[in-house]
Amino acid sequence: MRALVQRVERAQVEVDGAVTGSCGAGYLVLLGVAPTDDEALAERLWRKVSALRIFEDETGRTNRSLADVGGSVLVVSQFTLYADARRGNRPSFTGAARPELAERLYERFCDLAEADLGAARVGRGVFGAHMRVSLVNDGPFTVLLDTDELGWG
Repeated sequence: MRALVQRVERAQVEVDGAVTGSCGAGYLVLLGVAPTDDEALAERLWRKVSALRIFEDETGRTNRSLADVGGSVLVVSQFTLYADARRGNRPSFTGAARPELAERLYERFCDLAEADLGAARVGRGVFGAHMRVSLVNDGPFTVLLDTDELGWG
């Protein structure tokens, strides 16, 4: 799994002109799923995302987590995180999971976020939809977590 975590002042996602999910200060998480991923990996990745200390403390050091600041999240499925553009100019997405698995693990990740933060602090995109995502980066501060690179995959 891959999670591109962006610290934001706010973010929202629209489908067909209607806002379907949003968050205030916290994270926009773009989430990609690989064919070999499972529920245990989704749980481990959520724990890592929620524990990231990328908010500033009173001394200005990035030492506070999402829970420490009472932040919220917007989670958007993003199979294109598995784009492979090594050959030619048209990316291949064969490294991304099939939709059935990807949706199940995306929903599991969102459910875990809601269990930790409360449903009111978790926004969701619409799996498989054409979405328009807008955000105000805070920093900007962006972290890419790849479970293979973390040695979990």
